[in-house]
Amino acid sequence: MTKPDAIKKPDRKRGSGVKHVYDVLRDEIIDLVLEPGSPIDEIQLAERFAMSRTPIREALVRLSVEGLVTTLPNRSTVVSNINFLKLHTFFDALTLMYRMTTRLAAEYHTPEDLEIIRAHQAEFERAVTDQDALAMIATNREFHAAIAVAGQNVYYEGLFLRLLDEGRRILRLYYSSYQDQLPPQFVSEHEGMIDAIAAGDVERADEVAHAHADQIVAQIQRLISNDRRVKITL
Repeated sequence: MTKPDAIKKPDRKRGSGVKHVYDVLRDEIIDLVLEPGSPIDEIQLAERFAMSRTPIREALVRLSVEGLVTTLPNRSTVVSNINFLKLHTFFDALTLMYRMTTRLAAEYHTPEDLEIIRAHQAEFERAVTDQDALAMIATNREFHAAIAVAGQNVYYEGLFLRLLDEGRRILRLYYSSYQDQLPPQFVSEHEGMIDAIAAGDVERADEVAHAHADQIVAQIQRLISNDRRVKITL
């Protein structure tokens, strides 16, 4: 009996295999293709990507650091659950960071900071036009990250990036509630933040950032509480 031919592994530079697996799994987790709580099988992934289990494990470590996968006591790995019971605490922290980073950016930004922020906003607008939810999530992160950098407080910046990363699946739900067709007024909210920062208007920056956070939270709350029960007459 002859053995089946082994799958030919594509030539990759060192580390590129890890990045490829990480990128694919990250997008599938954020896009909810891999549902919260679903198991991650290293052997199946090694077969899928035609590579050894070592880069698979390294990619899973990166995803674990970002809170997207969880290693259980029995050493199995699953897609991390979304803790809806603690969602209000996440929203508290997220709203505060929207406000603080935008306030500080209005006070401490440089002309170079504004160029970077506007460039990320242009990328976000293109993603919205293309109705590309994953690109919207990525460019939205970079937009707000650039504002945090402009605020010149590395502690707030670090916390905000953690919240933005942990909230990517929540943001995916937000965009899906609009069928990935984000209303134009919500895109323009970013422009309002840029205008307030450029004007150095700290209070206005706080106001528009607070409103931006509030509408996102309100939409997600409506989505979660939406009664979709089917009414059946017995």
